[in-house]
Amino acid sequence: MRPVNFASAAAAVVILAASLASAPAASGQRIAKYGADFLAGGVGARALGMGGAFIASANDVHASYWNPAGLRGVKTPEIAYMHAERFAGVVSFDYAAYAWPLSEQSSVSLSFFRSGVNDIKNTLDAWDAARNQPIPNPESRITTFSATDYAFFFGYGRDAGENMRIGATAKIIRRSIGDFADAWGYSFDVGAQYHRGPWQFGATVQDISTMLQSWSVNDGSLTSLVEVFGDDMPEGGTELVLPVIRLGAARVAAIGQGELRVETDLDVAFDGQQANAFSAGETSFHPRVGAEYAFRDLVSVRAGLSRIQDTDAEGLDLTPTLGAGVHVDRIHLDYGFGDFAGLVSDLGYSHRISLNFRLAARE
Repeated sequence: MRPVNFASAAAAVVILAASLASAPAASGQRIAKYGADFLAGGVGARALGMGGAFIASANDVHASYWNPAGLRGVKTPEIAYMHAERFAGVVSFDYAAYAWPLSEQSSVSLSFFRSGVNDIKNTLDAWDAARNQPIPNPESRITTFSATDYAFFFGYGRDAGENMRIGATAKIIRRSIGDFADAWGYSFDVGAQYHRGPWQFGATVQDISTMLQSWSVNDGSLTSLVEVFGDDMPEGGTELVLPVIRLGAARVAAIGQGELRVETDLDVAFDGQQANAFSAGETSFHPRVGAEYAFRDLVSVRAGLSRIQDTDAEGLDLTPTLGAGVHVDRIHLDYGFGDFAGLVSDLGYSHRISLNFRLAARE
């Protein structure tokens, strides 16, 4: 097979993503800075313990999220599950995935995500708008609802040369805010990895097609809202989530009876985030670093920086992460702990626990 030039391939991916990001939005569409933010937290406690610096290292069932090219590292069927609590348990996050080799040169995966805030109090019907006060016995009119986001990923990775891998992930998004509003969205990710000696390089373009999220509003469920606040009735519409380029480089070294892996990543976004990021015009830069030491592939310890950002109020702001893993036969149990420093510490810590299981022993 003809070798693939990684530098040329990465440059082409960057140029394509930048072209898509700079294209003007169609009439009636708006750019969403945080349209898919429920997916931004990442998956897999191993990767999250390394601060999310995993674009070059991804090589297992979680690769369809980080870099679909890494799915080629799946040599036997794998299943995974992760549960996370964010913002002091207010937001619950669940993720499950299954990956398996399709042939000697390719592998595929299916992934499911759910992020939700449950039992939100709806007090709209407990307020008398005409008298501007609560109705008698308001507790009887208070109900609850959930704000829930779902995602379905379909990943594919294959060899593209002696040291090169490529891949793609198709994504379907479903979002709902109780009975008030809901949306469907879809997009694609593409990725590449290049391995040579102790060095590993990766590049991913998230939402290379630009994610479209089409919102619809249930007018009937919002009647009470308009009566109470006197606002105009919200309308549905289409949000665009622009591409994000994710670049990574890792180096692996044998130390004692174990292996040390160090990776640094950089996200390049085009959605105009400037308040808490290194930026130049409408382009923002989000670096991450992480390290892992695995002893005999039995026990691992990890650390990283998931956020390195420049804020107007605090200056340089760092958010460290920690993690550990235990590997027994075909079972990998990993734990990641984060958000214990930096701006987000005011909203509570994040605990991530994930379980990976290989259905067959590696040859």
